[in-house]
Amino acid sequence: MLNQFGIKCVLILCILLPNWVVADTDTITVGIVPQFEQRQMFKNWKPILIELEKITGLKFELMGSSKIPEFEKQFNQGAYDLAYMNPYHVLKAYESQKYIPLVRDSHKLKGILVVNSDSTIKSIKQLENKTIAFPSPNALGASLLMRSILKEKFGLMFKSRYVQTHNSVYLHVAKNIVDAGGGVDRTFNRQSDVLQKKMRIIFETQEVISHPIVIHPRVSKAKRQLIKKGLIELFRKEKGKALFRNVPINDLVTTNINDYKSLLKLNLDRYFE
Repeated sequence: MLNQFGIKCVLILCILLPNWVVADTDTITVGIVPQFEQRQMFKNWKPILIELEKITGLKFELMGSSKIPEFEKQFNQGAYDLAYMNPYHVLKAYESQKYIPLVRDSHKLKGILVVNSDSTIKSIKQLENKTIAFPSPNALGASLLMRSILKEKFGLMFKSRYVQTHNSVYLHVAKNIVDAGGGVDRTFNRQSDVLQKKMRIIFETQEVISHPIVIHPRVSKAKRQLIKKGLIELFRKEKGKALFRNVPINDLVTTNINDYKSLLKLNLDRYFE
């Protein structure tokens, strides 16, 4: 155990030694909302983080979550320094931990309702008392917004089955395990041609603001700015654009919490679980 003299010596050394010796070397932990299965998520994001390390000089650690509820629990506890999350999650993450939106795709997203391509179902009314698959209760376009529209606009009674990821929703529909499934246009378009041909879109929601990358306020302002600039710089490169398309992010722009407050007008809290 250090005595007072020893502690003073350590403090003096910290002052005299070069900055790099006492620099903050903490790793930036990264969480990604699990729209796809975990292996695909790592495949999409690991190359982005490797390039971001080269640009910023920071170290990033990708933390996997196989289920959306697990991801929600983690960000509500502040487990991630950096995270990619759905637009409604942003409001909850800001409420619980003051996560700060940095960048997002300028292109909006919309929820879709799909059925098997051989299904006789052609309209929403035909789904009365049927089973509909959703990734999780709080996936914005695929579930939260979709369920509110089905119930409030169409007065539809249906059975919800939560299957964890968008990929799983599409597989359930393609294999006729459920009568329909909720997804979003972006994740649907990332499915293989073979799988897409086994499904048919029967309904689309209105467009809403897209997923952002957010950062926890415990990360220093200097690092926040470094990461934000690094993401934009990476996207400006052809290699970076190609990597972001796998997310998918097609046009990266800066953002802030005010961009997401418009979602409050949708009154979705009654469906948030």
